[in-house]
Formats: sequence, C-alpha cells, structure tokens
Amino acid sequence: MTREVVIEGLTRAGKPFRPSDWAERLAGALSSFRPPGLTIGAHIGYSPYCVPRVVGGVKCVIVSEALREVEPMAWDFVMHFARDNELRTHERAPGEGE
Repeated sequence: MTREVVIEGLTRAGKPFRPSDWAERLAGALSSFRPPGLTIGAHIGYSPYCVPRVVGGVKCVIVSEALREVEPMAWDFVMHFARDNELRTHERAPGEGE
C-alpha cells in the first residue's frame, strides 16, 4: 500500500502558512505528473499524486509516495518545500480522512 504524506498549512510554530492559496499553487506546479495512460481532458486538473484538501479545517496538500516512482525530483521538490517552509507533515493511509 502506497503511503501518503499530508503537508499542513501550519508551520511548526502553529502559524498559518501564507499565501492563502499555497496548496493550490503547489499542487498546480505538480499537475503534469500522472500515472501512465491517464490524460488530462480539456480542462486543467490536479495530479492524483498531489492534491489540495482541507483536513480538520486546515488547508493541506496530500502527496502520494507513488510520485517518487514517477518522478523522484518532483517528490524531492515537494518534500523540500515542506521542510524549507517549516510546515507540519504527517503520514496517513491512502484515502484516510476523506
């Protein structure tokens, strides 16, 4: 089972991360990474590997570890983003909390 990492929109100090649309921007930057054979229709959509969500009232990005298999540099980018911005992260089982 592939693990998922939840990147919360709260810093380790408990402050909300800004800008307020950070989750959509981050997920949008990774929207081109998709499973083989999954194509984008006429509209723009998020990658199933990196999606913005609200969890427990907190804006988050859910990142599937499957992204690491598709593009290791994209996985590193998103994990470094969380670390460099001191965002809270935790693992969860796929689909948990949705």
